[in-house]
Amino acid sequence: MIDRRTLLGAGMTAAVAAIIGGRAFSAPKETFAYTLSDAEWRKKLSPLAYQVLRQEATERAFTSPLNKEHRTGTFTCGGCALPLFSSKTKFDSGTGWPSFYQPLPRAVGTSTDRTLGMSRTEVHCSRCGGHLGHVFDDGPPPTGLRYCMNGAALAFVAKA
Repeated sequence: MIDRRTLLGAGMTAAVAAIIGGRAFSAPKETFAYTLSDAEWRKKLSPLAYQVLRQEATERAFTSPLNKEHRTGTFTCGGCALPLFSSKTKFDSGTGWPSFYQPLPRAVGTSTDRTLGMSRTEVHCSRCGGHLGHVFDDGPPPTGLRYCMNGAALAFVAKA
């Protein structure tokens, strides 16, 4: 038989675990200027682009044609077409994903990603909130940053 003290203790333990796990008081979701319903996103995007941009998946390394894109132009969001990165900031990181050392001004936002048992900085489109990839501090000068982006989350517009 469970007494009141045992029940209260179990309840407190569960509450503390939820708070530590971030489940009890989650911050409100950020709002974005460009929004679509889930059904509209599914209709607009390819299955892989939907998984990456809307469900924060990661494409397999070395599978994006944009990894080998070397023309002059702009890499845009695959969800809303916002210009994100100049081709001038692209570099070959050897990781298998398109990598850049700097985004265009006000093009991306970041948040803390605690999945996979580690803390990383997630990068998303500042207009639609689409997941783009992660940023790391092992990039080249002048920033020392590596914006490791999913090619499925991007489109490329060549300079005319």
